[in-house]
Amino acid sequence: MANVTFKGNPVTLVGNEVKVGDKAPDFTVLDQNLQEVTLADTKGHVRLISVVPSLDTGVCDAQTRRFNEEAAKLDNVKVLTISVDLPFAQKRWCGAAGIENVQVLSDHRDVSFGQAYGVLIKELRLLARAVFVIDSNDTVTYVEYVPEVTNHPNYEAAIEAAKAAK
Repeated sequence: MANVTFKGNPVTLVGNEVKVGDKAPDFTVLDQNLQEVTLADTKGHVRLISVVPSLDTGVCDAQTRRFNEEAAKLDNVKVLTISVDLPFAQKRWCGAAGIENVQVLSDHRDVSFGQAYGVLIKELRLLARAVFVIDSNDTVTYVEYVPEVTNHPNYEAAIEAAKAAK
């Protein structure tokens, strides 16, 4: 598993570490209307999945806003942000932040995504910061488990990977 810290302290990630070349694991999360969303719902598109612990923190806020800006420039790429925030809180946050190009989804109910992608922090029941790019054939083409949860991901590398994926 990836070695990750939260505020300098090691944390335990639950689930399976995903690697480039893997078939993307399926998952079930909820949209802001409490409807289930799975990986198959975006089949045929490149997916850039931005994983954040909570939208109500500075780095997560900045990360989601950055990918929202970039999403408008990406052709045939669906950008998803996944956290364990409640769907109601996500809806409120997205409305206040003007998020229109990213689909923000909640893993609160089952932590299905967190376990499938190895980003569930056992000690906190939050998701570790990570970015995944999945091509239109459901193959993982880019993975970044951010080593320190409070740090930003490598935005440029993720965006370039999404542009390069088919």
